[in-house]
Amino acid sequence: MNITLHNVSKQYGRHAAVKDVSISLSPGKIYGLIGPNGSGKSTTLKMMAGLMFPTSGSVRADGKPVTRDMVRHTAYLTELDMFYPRFTVKDMIAFYQSQFPDFQIEKAYKLLEEMKLQPDKKIKQLSKGNRGRLKIVLALSRRASVILLDEPFSGLDPMVRESIVNSLVSYIDFEHQIVVVATHEIEEIETLLDEVIVLVNGEKAAQRNLEEIREQEGMSVLEWFKSNIQVY
Repeated sequence: MNITLHNVSKQYGRHAAVKDVSISLSPGKIYGLIGPNGSGKSTTLKMMAGLMFPTSGSVRADGKPVTRDMVRHTAYLTELDMFYPRFTVKDMIAFYQSQFPDFQIEKAYKLLEEMKLQPDKKIKQLSKGNRGRLKIVLALSRRASVILLDEPFSGLDPMVRESIVNSLVSYIDFEHQIVVVATHEIEEIETLLDEVIVLVNGEKAAQRNLEEIREQEGMSVLEWFKSNIQVY
């Protein structure tokens, strides 16, 4: 599956969250959607997932307009906690299996073990870090064509972040899946990414291959961002 945003804008009343953005995404890469808070990253992900529609422009998957049906093909990790607090971890796994035909239960339990999550633990008893781990487990256990991760490292300690990065690399099907990680914590995902797309104040400021940045500019992504991207 390929996803294309063509001259996409999204208005909330008088506020323009996304302004005339064009992006093309294809399997085989991990994309970083980076930029400051409030730059339009979450809105862009929601339009890719079919959870929100543009005010103008088009969002297409394999040439067809993205509709609500896109949810069937998309594993979307929101920054918000979307759990039933009385559920145990294994209850949440079973719930996802009941909702998504592409959910892989064996993969989920393998990821639980790797993330050191106890299946019988109630979600309300989990730390923020372990709830973050559980969200990653639920997203990566689907055989979805598109994986969208919105601020997956928000508020997590370095050890948790490292385990999440390792799981992303190990469990993604690069041949068939598009992966987009939206974050303002650029340093955390640099080792993970193939390409960065920069949004600033709702506008696309740049799109670069990471190897090009390192070889041509001799900089890390964060150094390049600070040197070349004007945040206004």
